[in-house]
Amino acid sequence: MAKVLILGGGFGGVVAAERLAALLSDEHQITLVSRSRNFVFYPALVRLAFGKCGKDYVRFDLRHTMLSRRINFVEAEVAHVDPFEQKVSIAHGQVEGKLPYDYLIFALGRRLATEKISGFYEHAHHLLNVDKAIQFGKAVAEFEAGRVVLGQCPGARLPVPVYESAFALAGLLENKGKRDGARITVVTPGTLEAELGDAAAAAALKRSFDDRGIELRTNFGIASLTKDSARTKTGETIDFDLLMLVPPFRGSSAATYMGVTNDEGYVHVNVNMRVMGQERIYAVGDCVDFVGPKMGHMAVRQGEVAATNLAAQIEGRKPESVYSHEMRFVIDEVGTGNGLYLHKDIWGNDPAAVKHGRFWNWAKHIQQKYWEARHS
Repeated sequence: MAKVLILGGGFGGVVAAERLAALLSDEHQITLVSRSRNFVFYPALVRLAFGKCGKDYVRFDLRHTMLSRRINFVEAEVAHVDPFEQKVSIAHGQVEGKLPYDYLIFALGRRLATEKISGFYEHAHHLLNVDKAIQFGKAVAEFEAGRVVLGQCPGARLPVPVYESAFALAGLLENKGKRDGARITVVTPGTLEAELGDAAAAAALKRSFDDRGIELRTNFGIASLTKDSARTKTGETIDFDLLMLVPPFRGSSAATYMGVTNDEGYVHVNVNMRVMGQERIYAVGDCVDFVGPKMGHMAVRQGEVAATNLAAQIEGRKPESVYSHEMRFVIDEVGTGNGLYLHKDIWGNDPAAVKHGRFWNWAKHIQQKYWEARHS
């Protein structure tokens, strides 16, 4: 019997657990450890903030879902991973102590490094958990006129919520008859081409911004905030009346003890999702050291690849699955009914596939409903 321990209850961890449960016989033990029993469907947090759905639409009970698939569930915080003793120290949950493992999947995601931006905690909203999304939604509802700044900080790896928030806000203000009194500005530390990995995709998004009267300010790397102003390291400033930012990301601190990370705490893996230098440890999701954005569909695919190869390893077979690093997403242009679809092979040189229209917006919501139905 093999004891498989999965750390993290996000997209990568949940998908890996479900795939392993389908691939391995009942003699093997699968345990998922998560700091919370509530799984959050992060792509829907913009809709939550703008009142397009409720809290129950973006989260479900992880314990119930896992147990129904013969996966043990432990609600606790992961403190330390010891790859030599093959034990994981856990705390602040149902149980405290050490959990042994034969095989490990590390899926603890990324840490929000808000401390890198002076004043972030005091002056910025973000959309990276349910409570913060609701708080931002309340601030949006109270907004009457002025300048709204939406953007990413240097080191952030999640551009889509910024774009979608800009479209949603423009639509909301138009419906309230207050669009003329509001200035909406999207800021990015680089360029749209760098964020999307493709010039055609950047041009399509820029046209959509222009159509909605949304300003774009590129190469603006926010370093500090006051109550009404954002400043770069070079002294450039932009004033705001309402601010929403994606903060810098770093890898999970629990991985730093393993000696397998880069300087930012992201875990080195190969194309089979196995941790470099570790025979029995895999890593998936936001915690891995891959270039480009950190997105849910990438974590899903990585979880599938890791589970397939881990199951093969347990059964004495060679790795069967290889991960291809692709960016595939839809930017929901809330208020227009349209969506901008982009598919780009980040490791390849071919241009991205870019499509625009109502079908892609519809397809995105169907995908969310499928995920929700599968895990309810």
